[in-house]
Amino acid sequence: MDIFIIYYLVAGAFAGLLAGLFGIGGGMIIVPALIYIFKAQGVPNAALTHIGVGTSLATIIVTSISSLRAHNSRDAVNWSVWKRMAPGLVMGSLLGAGVASVIQGNSLQVIIGVGAFLVGLKMLFMKNKGLEENDFSKLPSPVGQTGLGAFIGVISAIFGIGGGTLTVPLLSNYGLKIQNAVGTSAACGLPIASAGAIGFLIFGQFLDPNVKETLPNGVLGFVHVYAFICVSIASFFTARVGAKLAHKLPAATLKKSFAVLLLIVGIKLVFNSKDIIV
Repeated sequence: MDIFIIYYLVAGAFAGLLAGLFGIGGGMIIVPALIYIFKAQGVPNAALTHIGVGTSLATIIVTSISSLRAHNSRDAVNWSVWKRMAPGLVMGSLLGAGVASVIQGNSLQVIIGVGAFLVGLKMLFMKNKGLEENDFSKLPSPVGQTGLGAFIGVISAIFGIGGGTLTVPLLSNYGLKIQNAVGTSAACGLPIASAGAIGFLIFGQFLDPNVKETLPNGVLGFVHVYAFICVSIASFFTARVGAKLAHKLPAATLKKSFAVLLLIVGIKLVFNSKDIIV
């Protein structure tokens, strides 16, 4: 058995657990893991980070479906908010994929790492009022929610994440209790990942032909098909486990755990960025 298949399965299992537990697409874990694995496979630096991001978005399609189904079964998805955000999420993700195709990979890591760290700090130290009940009066107007979705879509597609890093704290700040913020974020990951993955498939066709010739088998555009299949299979099952845990943990504990996760990932992304020169 190809040892890399085992690596893909382990990364997918861990990412799926986090997706269900925190309402993220798992990209914060999948992208760094795939970059490490692809580098070991000999993927050229010119395409390394972008294939990691594109493949991550493709896997999040499957992860988010599993996660949102589990959260929806517990009535944790606010579909009215999702419907207003979805158009913006799709348009933003397509735009973000185009922007990412011209940004250096190490720069992407530094920016998202700093952003994750700052969001983690905000969630860790912000007041916990409103955790137990929703307060919809704080939500932006319908147009504002669509605009919010576009912003989240652009950032998420650029960095190959399902948007939970932004969606969970934003929805929590706008009055949704943490379980509803997590569940709605899981649903938002589907339009983000679908549009973003399509964008990376398309923009990856414009890669330098000389670089294309050096890519391993199974790479289509900026998506590694074999990695996508392995990560998706593993994450589909573990996302359900994470979602069940999310509804058993106290709201305050869940919020603090999510914040600590962001702090750790943010630090690692920044310090590891020097190893990826694209």
